[in-house]
Amino acid sequence: GIPHEWGTAVNVQTMVFGNMGHTSATGVAFTRDPATGEKLFYGEYLINAQGEDVVAGVRTPHPIADLAKEMPAAHKGLMNVRSTLEQHFKDMQDLEFTVEHNRLYILQTRNGKRTGLAAVRIAVDMVGERLITKKDAVRRVPADSLSHLLAPVFDREAVRNAKKIGSGLAAGPGAACGHVVFSAEEAVARADRGEKVVLARIETSPEDLRGMIAAEGILTARGGVSSHAALVARQMGKVCVCGATGIQIDYQKGALSANGTTLNRGDYISIDGTAGEVFAGEVATAPSEIIQVLVDSSLDPKKSVTFKEYAKLMKWADEFRRLGVRANADTPEQVKNAVAFGAEGIGLCRTEHMFFEGDRIDAMREMILAGTKDERARALAKLLPYQRGDFVGIFTAVNGLPATIRFLDPPLHEFLPADHAQQNELANKLGVSVDQISHRVHELHEFNPMLGHRGCRLGITFPEISEMQARAIFEAAAEVQAKGIKVHPEIMIPLVGFPRELKLQIDIVRRVANEVANEQGTKFKYLVG
Repeated sequence: GIPHEWGTAVNVQTMVFGNMGHTSATGVAFTRDPATGEKLFYGEYLINAQGEDVVAGVRTPHPIADLAKEMPAAHKGLMNVRSTLEQHFKDMQDLEFTVEHNRLYILQTRNGKRTGLAAVRIAVDMVGERLITKKDAVRRVPADSLSHLLAPVFDREAVRNAKKIGSGLAAGPGAACGHVVFSAEEAVARADRGEKVVLARIETSPEDLRGMIAAEGILTARGGVSSHAALVARQMGKVCVCGATGIQIDYQKGALSANGTTLNRGDYISIDGTAGEVFAGEVATAPSEIIQVLVDSSLDPKKSVTFKEYAKLMKWADEFRRLGVRANADTPEQVKNAVAFGAEGIGLCRTEHMFFEGDRIDAMREMILAGTKDERARALAKLLPYQRGDFVGIFTAVNGLPATIRFLDPPLHEFLPADHAQQNELANKLGVSVDQISHRVHELHEFNPMLGHRGCRLGITFPEISEMQARAIFEAAAEVQAKGIKVHPEIMIPLVGFPRELKLQIDIVRRVANEVANEQGTKFKYLVG
């Protein structure tokens, strides 16, 4: 216990009560929609109740708009307070209030938790309302919350054909589909097995947090927009539908029923946290509106409010930033996405990832197992068109921006199969003995894979590897330049420890660049180092 000499503090404060009869109430409100950011007074209340009853989710509260009919004076007072708070704090507020015998009391206010979607919209709108500056808006949106805007949505056509079984409050935007589960333990267990799950609860409590983290989405039969489920979902960027009162959940039977439809534990369910709708079965998803505009070009940017607000915020960020950003990308598709989202080039393209696709891994393994330079050259000749094709795609997608390409880096044993069954399969493919492959794996294995025979030392031991990669880069550059697209390759020599190592590799790159330039009748602007 507490030692006697310490003493304890006592907090004395005036109390007001929302459970004093039908002229009293308690509630929680947000000065804007915390899920979408729309400038709507958003909240809920309960008549003849205490504040804990609202947030605990034990009863489903009434929307704040209904207060205008039941307690018009209190509602009018709240609307005035809403404006005053935003003018003072210059941010969306989460406030708690009590009405005691028709008199309104504001208990507390704080900056409200919000989704990434809401953060962007609120910041942009408040600039338009001259509450904050553009710089404030950029600072106010956490970078990691922008990923919420990229969450998938349900395909419009699929929704029209889906079986809707219920609806509730849109508490966490996005689309989620998975096996329905009714406990946090099962959500975690199934997620650990790689399954997608939707956690359905009558109401959630802190004990459900593990399951909420593991789930793709959260569905509750009770509770409102300020309930535990809604608050946690917004904070974590989870899809959430709360207060779906038409849905009955039976924990003992492990079943959910609504509108004559029953879903048992493990059945598929889909929830739309933007519209607050619940569907039986799997509903096909589509990319977010931002991806549809920037990457797929399947949506007119003028038709997407979300994209217009996102684009405005990104434009402001460009005005203030002093740092350029490039992306890591190893495939043309990744490069295309990076450039669409504003990357100023490719900071690192790891060529080793290209060797693992399709048939090229066999050619790579053939090169590693080659006993002579001629055998190695034949295998590398098979790899050259693959690499050249990859670089054509990358240079085309980067569209004139610089791209840093790293020569082969990892130790060669990482390309060879480790288990006996795969070694046997490779031996049959290449017409060599399993012992030969096993011996080569053992021979190439690095005790410390971060050191030793890797990086530039591979290119020094086997200069033909560096020659092949350099030729692939410059032949691809010539092909893309012929289409009128500028190409700026930047070749990275990996794991250089001494000047001599760098010089040996640079000499190869420059020699091959000159050879290809003479063969193709062109010139290259490139960096190497």
